[in-house]
Amino acid sequence: YPVYQQRLERANGVDFGDLLLKSLTLCADPDVGKRLGERFDHVLVDEFQDTNRVQYDLVNHLAARTGNLCVVGDDDQSIYSWRGADVRNILDFDRDHAGTHTVKLEQNYRSTQLILDAANAVIARNLERKQKRLFTEEGEGELLLYHTAEDERSEAQFVVRAIRKLALDDGRVPSDFAVFYR
Repeated sequence: YPVYQQRLERANGVDFGDLLLKSLTLCADPDVGKRLGERFDHVLVDEFQDTNRVQYDLVNHLAARTGNLCVVGDDDQSIYSWRGADVRNILDFDRDHAGTHTVKLEQNYRSTQLILDAANAVIARNLERKQKRLFTEEGEGELLLYHTAEDERSEAQFVVRAIRKLALDDGRVPSDFAVFYR
């Protein structure tokens, strides 16, 4: 890391983390921080569940004058803790910002109810989350397949077998299928 930082400095460069830290450092300067704090009347942040502490402090500084801060996020979709994101930023938002108005977007327009019921069952086990109940008007949908694989190779083999079975049993064609993974 020290070598990386030295090379950045020699190249007169900064990375994403540096941009955030240097911006927050500027906020601490009485003159620059005041000007930055007066620059924006409204601050809007998407994917707030994946912000880190520096981003949280920067956003709070930029919105401090007007208090016009709108954040959008879903605590059940926080996936970047490995790079410093802190889901507490969204979980504690209403505690840290008096007068917060929360709008829950619980209706899903893409999935069937069986998929949402499975998602609700999984996320309900997380004790550190805001309560919500996903629902849809898209109908119940088809039954879900559940499989625990030993590794990625056996998982892929299961998916291929399931697709082949559906193609044979139901006359489906390859364009009827999509495979998503994360």
